[in-house]
Amino acid sequence: MAARRAVGVAKRTADRDGEVAARARVDLAKHALGERGPVWWTDGSPDYNRHLVRSTPYAEWHTLLARHENERADSGEQSSPENPAD
Repeated sequence: MAARRAVGVAKRTADRDGEVAARARVDLAKHALGERGPVWWTDGSPDYNRHLVRSTPYAEWHTLLARHENERADSGEQSSPENPAD
């Protein structure tokens, strides 16, 4: 988080070199946490990243979710902040 805060400070002060250095620190932290870089686990499940949802097993769920959200919007209902799917 310190590196992310440093990015913000550098942007607000127009410190381009500081921003580049801070973003490099953020990148290092994300790699160390496993958020970036090669996949380090395997669970045997297919990877549907970069697939259209309609061409995955989640197509029906996505369609139902979208329909539900549209019905709520049409009726004027709003989702609660705690559970946006409600």
